[in-house]
Amino acid sequence: MTSLSLPRGMGSFFKECEHPRSRWSKCPHLYKIRFRGVDGRQAEESGFATQDDAVERLSEVYNAKKAAPRSQAKAQRVAKYGAMRFGDYAAEWKAGQRDLGPASVAHLDSLLSIHLLPQLGSRRMNTFDHKVVEGFIRTMERNGVGLAAQSNAFDKLKAILLDAHRLGLFDDNPVMGVKAPQYDPKRVVIPSSAQLPGIRAAGDDSFLLVADLMSGCGMRNGEAYAVNLNNIVADDVYRISEQVNRTTGQYERLKHRKVDEYRDTPLPARTRRTIEWYADKYGTVDGYLLRHPSDPSRPFPHYHISNQWRRIKKAGQTDIPDGMVVYSLRHFFASNCLNHGIPITDVAEWMGHKTIEVTYKIYRHLMPGSIGKAAKILNLDLVA
Repeated sequence: MTSLSLPRGMGSFFKECEHPRSRWSKCPHLYKIRFRGVDGRQAEESGFATQDDAVERLSEVYNAKKAAPRSQAKAQRVAKYGAMRFGDYAAEWKAGQRDLGPASVAHLDSLLSIHLLPQLGSRRMNTFDHKVVEGFIRTMERNGVGLAAQSNAFDKLKAILLDAHRLGLFDDNPVMGVKAPQYDPKRVVIPSSAQLPGIRAAGDDSFLLVADLMSGCGMRNGEAYAVNLNNIVADDVYRISEQVNRTTGQYERLKHRKVDEYRDTPLPARTRRTIEWYADKYGTVDGYLLRHPSDPSRPFPHYHISNQWRRIKKAGQTDIPDGMVVYSLRHFFASNCLNHGIPITDVAEWMGHKTIEVTYKIYRHLMPGSIGKAAKILNLDLVA
C-alpha cells in the first residue's frame, strides 16, 4: 500500500493495490482516504474513483473540523467516550493496534481477559482517576498475581488510559503519580565459552544448527527456525528477514519490524560452515534448512527444540548453568560482542531491539570496568 500525505491535519489518500503511485491514475482500483474526525478518532472511507474526488472529501472533513469550535469537539468526544464502558473502549483501542503481530495480539488478549476486564470491564471511562488505578494494582497484589504479569497489565492499562487522556476525557492523567509494580527481571544466565561446545553438541543436528545461529548471529528462536541459505548476503553477513511465529506456526515478519523489513547481522565463519554443512547433508526447501520433521512442506515447529532442551537438561550429561534456557544462546552473542569491545549501539541493531534502552537494561552488567577504562583513556591526553 502506498500513501500520499496532504498538509498536516488534512489526512491522506491512497490505494491498496500493487500498482506504484505513478500508475494510480490509470489503474482501476478505487482510492481510500484516512483522516481524523471531529471526535479525534482515526477513520477511513473508500470508493473514490479519482484523486480529485478523494482530496475533495478530505477537504470537506478538514473544513468541518476547522469550523467546529475546539471546545465543542472536545465536548462531543467526552460525551461519546466518557460514558463508554472500559471493555468497549479497550476493544476500540485494540482495533487500532495494527502493528501488533499474532503473538503480541495473543498476549494482549490474555492480559485483557485475565486481569483488566474482570476488574475494570464495566467501569465508565470518565470515572477513572489515580485511586482507581492504584486499587487495580492492589487487587492484583492481593490475588497473588506475579510481578511480571502485574507490570504487563499495568502497562496496557496505562496505554489505554493515555489514549483516553489524549481525547480529553480526563483533566489529569489517571496514571500520573501512580507507582508501577516493581518488577525486576532476573539477570540473564549466559553459558561460558567453555560450556558452549558441550551444549551445542548435546542435541541432534537441528539443535546444533539453532545453537550456532543464536550464539553466532544473535537470532531469536523463531528467527533461527526460519534460517534460509539465500539470506547469506556476503561471506560474513546474514540477513534476518522473517521468523517462524510461535502462535501461528507460519513464516511472518520480524518482531518490531514491518513486512519486508530486515536486519543484517555478522556471520562468523563457524556459523556459516554449520549452515553450509546442514544444507549439504539435508538439503533445502526453497532455501529453508529447517522444516517440520514429519512434513517438509511446513515450517519448523518451536516444540522440536524445546523438547530436546528438556531432555538435555534431564540427562545431566552436559555442563549447563542453573537457570539457563535456550534463549540464553542469544545472550551469549551479546556477551561475546560486548566482551570484545563491540559498541553496544551495534549490538542493539544486530539483535533487533526496539530501542537501545532495552539492550542497556539487559546487558549493562556485561560491561564492568567500562567507566574505569574510559577514565584511563581520557587521562592520556590530559597528562600529555
